[in-house]
Amino acid sequence: MQVQVKLFAFFREGRFIREDKELPTGTTAGQVVDDLNIDREEVGVLMINSRHCTFETVLQEGDIYAIFPVIGGG
Repeated sequence: MQVQVKLFAFFREGRFIREDKELPTGTTAGQVVDDLNIDREEVGVLMINSRHCTFETVLQEGDIYAIFPVIGGG
């Protein structure tokens, strides 16, 4: 299945900003994070089609999946 993955902030470094990926049916949001070698502890927000999701959410054909890091500051 085809899914568009978008990365934000420092997750883009050495990776990409936006990329269309061919993924096996049943792939979860967390599997994509793992495949990109992103530490789950650094993930702040996951969104599929502009709606919050969890690592366990299963991606569907045509989804737009966005991965945002935890934002720190004071």
